[in-house]
Amino acid sequence: MVKTIAAFFSLYLATLLLLISSGLFNTYMGLRLTAEFVSELWVGGLIAAYYTGLVFGARIGHRIIIRVGHIRAYAVTAAVATVTILVLALVDNLWVWLGFRFLAGIAMVTQFMVLESWLNEQTENRLRGRVFAFYMVCSSCGTVLGQLALTLFPRLNYEPLIFAAMCSVLCLIPIAMTSRLHPTLQMPAPIHARYYRSRVPISLLVVFMAGALTGAFYGLAPVYALKQGLNNSQVAVFLAAAVAAGLIAQWPLGWLADRVNRVGMIRINALALMLVVVPLWGWWIFPYWALVVFSCVQGALLFTLYPLGAAFANDNVDPDRRVGLSAILYMVYGVGASLGPLAAGLLMRGVSEGMYFVFLSLCALVLVAFVRPQKVTGANLSDDAPTQFVPMSDSLQSSNVVATLDPRVDVESDVSFETPAEELEGQDDKEGAADPGDGTPGAGTPRQEGAATDGISATDDVTPAAEHAAAVGSGAQAHAVPAPLSGVNEAGEHDPAASPTAHGEIVAELPPSVAKPADDGQDAVKHE
Repeated sequence: MVKTIAAFFSLYLATLLLLISSGLFNTYMGLRLTAEFVSELWVGGLIAAYYTGLVFGARIGHRIIIRVGHIRAYAVTAAVATVTILVLALVDNLWVWLGFRFLAGIAMVTQFMVLESWLNEQTENRLRGRVFAFYMVCSSCGTVLGQLALTLFPRLNYEPLIFAAMCSVLCLIPIAMTSRLHPTLQMPAPIHARYYRSRVPISLLVVFMAGALTGAFYGLAPVYALKQGLNNSQVAVFLAAAVAAGLIAQWPLGWLADRVNRVGMIRINALALMLVVVPLWGWWIFPYWALVVFSCVQGALLFTLYPLGAAFANDNVDPDRRVGLSAILYMVYGVGASLGPLAAGLLMRGVSEGMYFVFLSLCALVLVAFVRPQKVTGANLSDDAPTQFVPMSDSLQSSNVVATLDPRVDVESDVSFETPAEELEGQDDKEGAADPGDGTPGAGTPRQEGAATDGISATDDVTPAAEHAAAVGSGAQAHAVPAPLSGVNEAGEHDPAASPTAHGEIVAELPPSVAKPADDGQDAVKHE
């Protein structure tokens, strides 16, 4: 374990610094706006803009990495993220802040894509679970430390901004100075919504509600705590306690989730969350220590909803489509996180700060009403169900690339880029109805091209790398295979002595759909 951690130390350190900056800044923004008597709707809107940027940035970030390579993309987006932090010290216009928060989301998810694709591409299958677990711990600890860092700054002036910007810049150093081999490019998994909607509708609802609750927590829980009379340091502890409790609770809950009915667990979890926050609706005024206890219980229940929903989704999806499953879960979670803060902020502005916890109870009530074990027929269970429960950090502080680090996923045999049979049948029906009996492609005759082409066409756009992946046929893998590369030593560093072959021959050992990494000083990806 120690050897594995040491091999990826630079990437873990960059992740930790990145999350410290993000965690501190998001809480600082809520506290500062509340101190300046800005409407809760604006606070929710700003955090929603950030999470919207995270969702859309997954595709934008991929195109940036294609154009300039991983390290340059990371450097550029780290600079953009730092600017979006410092601009608050110069500009007081909320509309300008809204645009910069959207840009910050795009920049942050691109940085996560670089880190996660790097980890995945140089991780062997037998070490995947360890690498994923420590990455999750670094992400969660960074968020907790970011909240606690606010206790160092009693005043909401420019000082917390400077500290967050420093961490954002410092996370560049481990990446810029790393001696690890440059990673190859990984294609984003397409979102075959029809297939996953038919297979895992309950899981999609759970993930959507988990996103709405999590987005509202990061945006408006600081506002609630501040209006309860807590000072800035106490608010930071109030938030950090929830995140830490959510992290710790995943191990005992995971043990239980592998042994009992998961739909029943989700429903019990939601019922407990709905009831435990009722005293915080505004009936009573609680002391600081009691609010921290409530925060711990809330975090343990809230931050375990997403991994429970993801585990149940993996139970009902074919093992070779789990990378694509992560893409749809990430998108649904992000949409929920974008809408949740807006809805909670609107309720808080219209009534009182206690409506934040009313919103939590309402979301939990939806899960209690619609997530029922009786609705589960078991018709779509995969062969390896129940799958292993995997602790997961807040998905909003990550990207869908991390799916390939999930130990439940066999990236060497995953066919997420191929269009599912259900969608192919629907396409054939539509083509036949449009022009029956013609005999030409698209006129009632099944397509003869590789299925990978259909999968890629389902993405938002077709990049040059995607065209290359389609050209090699349906058997091409759409992501880097995590087998050890020739010329790479055990620590993942480039070692010419490890292979007598030339650099070009090393790249030739990779799947044909993987873009070729360039030599030092050249663009990371080059297309003819």
